Amino acid sequence: MNPSDLVIYVWEGQADIAERVERCMLGMDVDVVRADGLGLPPGAGDAAGGAAIAVVSVTVLEGARFTRQGVEGNFGGLPVLWVSANGRCTNPGTYATEYSHVLPFDFTGAELRAMLVHILRRLQSTQRQVQASDDIIAEADCMKRLLRDVDTFADCEHSVLIFGETGTGKERIAERLHERNTHYGAGPFVVVNCGAIPDGLFESLFFGHAKGSFTGAVTAHKGFFEQANGGTLFLDEIADLPLYQQVKLLRVLEERTVTRLGATSAVRLDFRLVAATNKPLRELVHAGQFRADLFFRLAVIELQVPSLEERGEADKLAIFYAILRKVVGQELEQTLGEPPFFIHDAVAEMYYPGNVRELRNLAERIGVAVRQTRDWRADGATERILSQAQSLSAATFPVEVSSTEPQLANRSNWDLDERNRIIDALDANDWKRQNTAQQLGISRKVLWEKMRKYQISDGEPTVPAPLEDG
Repeated sequence: MNPSDLVIYVWEGQADIAERVERCMLGMDVDVVRADGLGLPPGAGDAAGGAAIAVVSVTVLEGARFTRQGVEGNFGGLPVLWVSANGRCTNPGTYATEYSHVLPFDFTGAELRAMLVHILRRLQSTQRQVQASDDIIAEADCMKRLLRDVDTFADCEHSVLIFGETGTGKERIAERLHERNTHYGAGPFVVVNCGAIPDGLFESLFFGHAKGSFTGAVTAHKGFFEQANGGTLFLDEIADLPLYQQVKLLRVLEERTVTRLGATSAVRLDFRLVAATNKPLRELVHAGQFRADLFFRLAVIELQVPSLEERGEADKLAIFYAILRKVVGQELEQTLGEPPFFIHDAVAEMYYPGNVRELRNLAERIGVAVRQTRDWRADGATERILSQAQSLSAATFPVEVSSTEPQLANRSNWDLDERNRIIDALDANDWKRQNTAQQLGISRKVLWEKMRKYQISDGEPTVPAPLEDG
């Protein structure tokens, strides 16, 4: 969304801010409309591609028609950027709680433009719609490429090996491969967690057993292979299978037949195999911890699911708001209005070691709290949830600095130029990891790792190189 897509409705009350807004927007092809006492014209929310913001002086609250409800009604639910009445006062108690964007009375052009860009980014994220037929959100280029590859290879019979960190959605990719296959899509989709197979039950669970084949086998049982016949067998965490079980798996994949325990005749099978892992299988093959013949049987087609950090802020926010809306409910969301700005910032800034799964849990926790309290920030519940999530996120890459001495002791092993460059970049970006990582041209995960390596804590100044002995 570009600045040229923006319409700004200025409600200045007793303050002369409309001309200042126009001067700040000179050369940016932004429409500034004076809306004092007029209300919004029909379709204002759809103007210029749907990007519209209200700039309102807090002095309008002095009139009876400009109560919080009046402002909400007159602006049709648009984001409101308040301009404080006195100097640089930013007391949030002065303003309607639904709107948390506040500028000082003597705002500068840079402050106004920065706030508008911030709001535009939020609008872009919250207004994205997920297609009814597909719940996989893909705003990032890396995710779009993955889905193109998935759709390319979906309608074939070859085995697929999916790589990706824990919580990235490997099972959902496997489901998409299954759903879009014209031959196997109509059959069952059988999910097997290979890391949860008890040693003594491997054969029974995978191959099945005949009635009376062992004590307790009172009925015949179809194993995973037979259950997936005509459909897709998804083997999650395939790297967790021990070597002696891998060879048994390989035989069925090569012959496409299975014989139940205690039975004498084999059953011919027709299924598609999709496997997934969060471990580097090629390295495990070289280390002798995974069979090479099984790896090449599985990896006819290889797909890599990007982490949430690789997907970036756009996907984070789109996923978060999509889940939040489902939990809160459309009717309640319309009553409450836009989520407070601090939620947007915190969600975008956090690092999620658990990837989409962790982000989903966070959205659901906040959604439940809002649904129960019917308020975005009742009793500070939302703030506490975000604070706890931020603490857990930071704990993934802890910065252990207890005093100056251990820092100095380790400094001889540091690249101080790089350390100071990272601190300078953090300081220039108000210690926001996402913005700093973008400036440095690295992922935020790499930034966290460098902060841990160099023991960088928030707000820390740069330090000079140590004096050489002698």
